[in-house]
Amino acid sequence: MNTDTPHEAAHLASLRLDLAERADAADLLDVAYRMVDSPVGPLLLAATERGLVRVAFEREDFDTVVETLASRLGSRILRGTARLDEAAREVEEYFTGHRRHFDLELDRSLSAGFRLEVQRYLPHINYGQTLSYAQVADSVGNPQAVRAVGSACARNPLPIVVPCHRVVRTDGSLGGYIGGLEAKKALLGLEAAA
Repeated sequence: MNTDTPHEAAHLASLRLDLAERADAADLLDVAYRMVDSPVGPLLLAATERGLVRVAFEREDFDTVVETLASRLGSRILRGTARLDEAAREVEEYFTGHRRHFDLELDRSLSAGFRLEVQRYLPHINYGQTLSYAQVADSVGNPQAVRAVGSACARNPLPIVVPCHRVVRTDGSLGGYIGGLEAKKALLGLEAAA
């Protein structure tokens, strides 16, 4: 049971942020993360010094995401820091209809091989448009790899920013989505309305 007063809680939050900023400034931080609100629910944004490395939906369990980041990218991981200010601003601009593509430095170290190739292609799908898994497979030069494209989309560590929500089944149905089908519908609806 948390017995902190609102003043104590605010003070602790300020101390945590100060610690994270100092660790970042001293190059003692492997990963910084923060939560942002969005129309599809809370999102976790995480960045290394190389760039944005992870966008996670609440349904993925933020604690599990942070543990995975720590095990894969380094255990020096803290919530906070200005490292994520630009990413948070661009995500907010996207959801308010003022941004159609992201201009962020990305750390793609959580993907490799064909998955990375597919994920590098996804930003070429125009805002408000969709392609089928088969069309993406053909576009990356491997028309037989339709299921592998689906896997690359399902394991995309940077959803929304790397727009795997723009990939649908050949019959036009949505297919799966790491954030859930309601989130995929909402993202496609947001883009269609712009």
